[in-house]
Formats: sequence, structure tokens, C-alpha cells
Amino acid sequence: MLKNKHIVLGITSGIAAYKAPMLVRALTAAGAEVQVVLSENAHRFVSPLSLQAVSGHPVRQSLWDEAAEAAMGHIELARWADAIVIAPATANCIAHLAQGRAPDLLGTLCLATQAPIVVAPAMNQQMFSHPTTQRNLDELNSIGYLIVGPDAGEQACGDVGLGRMTEPEEITNYLCQLFVPPYLANLTVMVTTGPTMEAIDPVRFISNHSSGRQGLAIAQAASEAGASVHLVAGPGVSASASHIQRTDVVTALDMYQAVHDNLAGVDIFVGVAAVADYRPAEVADQKMKRSGEKDAQIQINLIENPDIIASVANLADKPLVVGFAAETNDALAHGSAKRKRKGLDAIVVNDVSNPNIGFHGDHNAATLIHEHGEVVFPRQPKKQLAVNLLHNIGEIFANKFVSAQSKSMTK
Repeated sequence: MLKNKHIVLGITSGIAAYKAPMLVRALTAAGAEVQVVLSENAHRFVSPLSLQAVSGHPVRQSLWDEAAEAAMGHIELARWADAIVIAPATANCIAHLAQGRAPDLLGTLCLATQAPIVVAPAMNQQMFSHPTTQRNLDELNSIGYLIVGPDAGEQACGDVGLGRMTEPEEITNYLCQLFVPPYLANLTVMVTTGPTMEAIDPVRFISNHSSGRQGLAIAQAASEAGASVHLVAGPGVSASASHIQRTDVVTALDMYQAVHDNLAGVDIFVGVAAVADYRPAEVADQKMKRSGEKDAQIQINLIENPDIIASVANLADKPLVVGFAAETNDALAHGSAKRKRKGLDAIVVNDVSNPNIGFHGDHNAATLIHEHGEVVFPRQPKKQLAVNLLHNIGEIFANKFVSAQSKSMTK
């Protein structure tokens, strides 16, 4: 994803700098060429020699390097960069950037470049929450800096809270997404995600464990690839980016209606939602009480909900339809049969019996099944899986995408 990309990695003087060699390795493994720039005191936390060894380039530390600056090296480096990443970014560094100050080589590069600048804050949780730091981050956001993190957790000082630097793998994934080409430009993508909730009475309901995270990641990845995205989200699904059109629903009938009300003009339909197959035939007006009798039984009659993804796949003028199948046994066989039975162009199958992937985690593993074969995706962050899935779907169905884009451009 980062092949032939030039990344300047700025490292400032925080304890999280010990992760910098791992970040360099992750970036180079993704195909990037990396040059490292240290702030004045960053060398106290991480060895320049180590960084040179993993990056393959001498480490820059000073504006007063006569050899480098004989040809205005800081300007050349600013022009060379496809992106500048500052990780860790201390509170002091963030303050300097927000004020437009350039007291060192790194600050000068940030003012002299036209490349995107990604900032990964790392500091004590109290420092991060301080109003001045928050105001400085808001200022960086307003002028186009990209903020990644921080994460929450235990810190080197013993505190617990927001302030940990985002892990190298996640920063690398963010950069990969930053450079995703707009291969879905002029296309409209609809994504369903999350669970549905089917009422039994005013208190109880039937639902499932879906968090909606994978669908959210797919919606965001499609948007970053240039698509216009409509997200139909079940209850409890986290907030999505403001540029993604969103319809929130509760029941399977709500989701069915929302999908078909907004399906006109959709080129790609990705059904990630874990829709309840059945709903109670009758919903009690009042909370159902215990009978008080030992071993008492209650019977709830269920009726089948409409099959949303099959209803889309069976339309005469249907979009490209990709389904999801969360299975607990014989996952590939069940998923393949489901794809054929419902008339889907492709289906993404994952085994939710595996505790290391699935509903509530940040990682997933899956197999994309289509008419001509399968593509296996090993365990990886859901955000990266979303990007990889869309890339492969784009390659497999490239002719359909080109045709749809041509239609869109002639409207």
C-alpha cells in the first residue's frame, strides 16, 4: 500500500519514542522509503544508530548540519516527502506546530512541505486533557493536520487514561488508507451494519452480538476510496464520519424499509448487518411478569423477517451485491451455499466461534468467496481488512465498476 511512498518520520522527546524503530520497520514493510528526523532531545530516548539501521538512511537532527544544508537540505527533504508523520508528538511539539513555530529541523519541515502531516500525540493523560493541549490540537485540525490517537491505557508514569501513542501497526494502516487511490470515484455504496433489535415486550428484545465495527470500517474505507456512502446502522453502532450519509434503524423491518427507500442509484450494496431472521409474532403491551410457578414455561411465537440482502440481489436492476456470513461451523461450505442460494455476487465469511476475531474485537479474519474462487484474509485489524476487501472486490468486479462509473459520469 505504501510502495514508492516517501515518508519523513519525525520523533520528539517522549518515552514513546522507544516504539519508533518498530514504526520504521512497519512502514518499510508496507513498501515506504523512510527518512527519520529527530527533535533536539529525542536522541535521549531512542538511538539514532538504531533508526539508521532500520531505515537505511542517515538520521537528521539539526538545521546546522553543514553537509546536508549546503544544498538547502531541509527544503529538499520537505519536497521529497509524500507525508510527514510525527510519532510520538509531545505536548511541546504540538504547541509549536499550532503556533507555526520552527525552532528546529522538524518544525521547519512542517512549514516548508505541501505533503500531509500526521500527528500521533503521546503524553501523560493529564497533559493531554489540559485545555491548552486540546486547543492546540483543535488548531492543528483546523489547518489540515491529521491527528491519529492517542489510545487509552496504562502509561509509563503509572497513570491510566488517554495519552498512549497509537501503536505502529495502526499508524501504518492509517497511512495506507491515506494513499488509497479513489478507485470508487463516482460510485455510490450502501453498507448495512450492526444488529437489529426485535421487541418481545417494552423491556425485552431479541438481538445478537454484532457491534457494527466491521461495517463502519467498510463504509469509511469506501468513502476514502472516493465513493458516496450511505450507511444503514442498527442499534448501538458507534458514530460514523460526518461525510457519510447515515440512517439509524432498530428492527429488521426498519432496516428493510431504509434500504429500499434509499437504493436508487446505489452501485454497490454491502450487507454486513447481522439481521434477525425472526421476530415475535406479537409484542406484549406491558412487561411480561414471572408466573411464580416452579419450572413455568412461556411460549413466544416467531415469524420470519424479510431477507434484506436477497431482496436486493433479486431486483431486476440490482447493484453489485456483497453479503457477509458469520458462521460457527463449516464456515466456507455454509457461506458458499448462502451466496448461491441468495444470488449474491460475493460473500465474506468469518468464523465467529474463534475468540480472537469476530463481533466485539478490533481484529477479524475472513474469506471472500465469489463465482470464480476464494481470497483468504488472515487475522488483521478490521480497518485494514475493510481496505483489503474493497480492493479485492474492485479487482474482481472491475468491469462492473468501470461500467457503473461511466453511467454516473454521463448522467
